[in-house]
Formats: sequence, structure tokens, C-alpha cells
Amino acid sequence: HVQLVESGGGSVQAGGTLRLSCVASGYTYIRRCMGWFRQAPGKERAGVASIYTSGDITSYVDSVKGRFTISQDDASNTLYLQMDSLEPEDTGMYYCAAAISPLGSSWCNVPDLSRRDKYWGQGTQVTVS
Repeated sequence: HVQLVESGGGSVQAGGTLRLSCVASGYTYIRRCMGWFRQAPGKERAGVASIYTSGDITSYVDSVKGRFTISQDDASNTLYLQMDSLEPEDTGMYYCAAAISPLGSSWCNVPDLSRRDKYWGQGTQVTVS
């Protein structure tokens, strides 16, 4: 039984910083694609960043490049999203996601992960004012 549990959301002022965490249990962490998605009020859920667990290959959408950093800790099966220089447009529910099937590293990017079957966490709210 795969479980993804996010934490670290909150309310910050524009320009502030948050660090999201996602602990994965029951999930084979080798050669997998994981990522963060967000859903703003009134909008569809959309990918923000992805990482290939065997090699730390990362991908970002343009709106967060240079501000967000995705990373992982193999030892604790934890995925992170460091969010700096937050903007009001970053407000939304943030979800951790993990591709159900193993992927090659060349297939691990935000657009491809968005199309694949995934496990989801319950989400953590980020509000930037």
C-alpha cells in the first residue's frame, strides 16, 4: 500500500520561503519519477517540478525556474520542494506525486509525469499574500 504524506505548507508574504516535504512509504524508490503539482483556486492541477530518483535529474515549469528546487533523500524516502521568492501566483494546494510504473530517466519530466498514472498525496496548502 503506497502512501505519500506531505507537510510544510503555510501562509507567507510575497518574497518569503517555504519547504515542502513528502514522505513515501510502500513505494519502490529506485528508477522512479516523482514530482510536485499544484492546484490554484478555480484552476486545474498542474505539474510544477519533477525528479528522477536514480540520478536526481530535475525538471521545472518556466514559472518556477530559479525560485523552486526539487530534491530527495533516498535514505528517508522523502521528496522536498524548496520554494524561495514566493509570489501570490504560487498560492494553491500542493500535491506530491509518484509515477506508478518505473520510467527511464529520459521520460522523467513535468509534461511526461503529468500524463502518467500516479500515486497522490493528500495535499498541503500554500498561501502567499
